[in-house]
Amino acid sequence: MTKAKGLELGLAKLTVLSPAGYALGLHIRFASAQIMVQTYDPRWIEMYTSRGYMMCDPLVSWGFGTEGAIRWSELEYPDPHNVLAQAAEFGLQFGIAVSHGPTSSRTIGGFARSDREFSDIEIEAITELVRILHRESTPPESLSGPQIEALRLISKGFRYSEAAQRIGISESALKARLRTARERLLCRTTVEAIQRAIEYKLL
Repeated sequence: MTKAKGLELGLAKLTVLSPAGYALGLHIRFASAQIMVQTYDPRWIEMYTSRGYMMCDPLVSWGFGTEGAIRWSELEYPDPHNVLAQAAEFGLQFGIAVSHGPTSSRTIGGFARSDREFSDIEIEAITELVRILHRESTPPESLSGPQIEALRLISKGFRYSEAAQRIGISESALKARLRTARERLLCRTTVEAIQRAIEYKLL
């Protein structure tokens, strides 16, 4: 199973465990997540984003300051903008926050239910999934020479046929190199792979 497939499976399990949705930022660096997944009510996501609540969300504040898991009802962090109370209006009445990883590349998630508190067993299951997803999405420290060469040429605007000719390989071989680079970087498109490789200083 590829890492991408493993991530999809893990995220699907989180969907089942979080009936009212979840938000998960994997490997947050410089206030930006490598992968961000949100399944909350779209209206809440829109309000949260447009009002910049991430900067004052008590779950995020807790997540950067602590590793582990906690029920929202047990959270004692300040919530001056009543983020959690507003979230409850969109079905997010009960939830947990989970934080894992070093502060330089932390994974933070919020998981919600509308009917009851999460059980201890559910919290353990979600926390373990977050740990696995964090590990599986850890950015690579390097790419192979052929992968770097292929990405670099495409990033400079060469078409596939031109890039392949320049390297001296077939177009299908070039596409294979780009595909393996995308898989390693956990990207769906070559453009995303180029951007991520640049962010990781691999290009």
